[in-house]
Amino acid sequence: MTQQIPQSEIQSISQLTQSPDIIQNLRNLSERYPGEVVFSTSFSWEDQAITHFIFNEALNIQVFTLDTGRLFAETYSTWSRTLEKYNRTITAYYPNSLTLQQFVAEKGPNSFYESVDNRKQCCFIRKVEPLQRALKNKKIWITGIRAEHSPNRGDMQPVEWDGANTIVKYHPLLHWTTTEVKALINDNNIPYNPLHDKGFVSIGCAPCTRAIKPGEDFRAGRWWWEDTAKKECGLHVHGENVKM
Repeated sequence: MTQQIPQSEIQSISQLTQSPDIIQNLRNLSERYPGEVVFSTSFSWEDQAITHFIFNEALNIQVFTLDTGRLFAETYSTWSRTLEKYNRTITAYYPNSLTLQQFVAEKGPNSFYESVDNRKQCCFIRKVEPLQRALKNKKIWITGIRAEHSPNRGDMQPVEWDGANTIVKYHPLLHWTTTEVKALINDNNIPYNPLHDKGFVSIGCAPCTRAIKPGEDFRAGRWWWEDTAKKECGLHVHGENVKM
């Protein structure tokens, strides 16, 4: 049975994020739920913007990332430059070594190209299970999701109950445009992944990400060899979310 949390607390979290000032919303959450608020970063444009809000204001929010072992060199470079700029901690979560070792031994290092099932299994080992560890005993998960990223995210709300991970999710930049995010990055000299300047919009693992072509959907560069309408890695299972 999917765990539920009291409706009154969900409403309270929603009320704490009503300000047009995102920093104030983040501060409200960190003060109301000390040690129970986390932010996941993949070092994308939007994630770097939120990291800037958190680190620049020294908010009590843990920032973590999922190191799949297959990230771009440019992503690791952005990670390093972020640490240099803010001198704050970014906690890394890694795949279970024995599970990953068995998977690669049985199916090979690039089996995700062979079937959707293999790809989803790889995503689960490298991202979903580490995420579950990162979210354990936490109350609020802050994300960099934006509505522009995917058509099926258009009806999302800034605050949602994630039934799959039994946690409240807050998407502070949900309705921001790419232009607005880039302006914030430039105005504050925030480090960002140089792959964005080469047509990469949604940046994940190197073997599974390519630049998009003019006119293509934001998610077209992820798992481009799959012929499916909805391509997700399992971190954000929209069907398991309940809007607030």
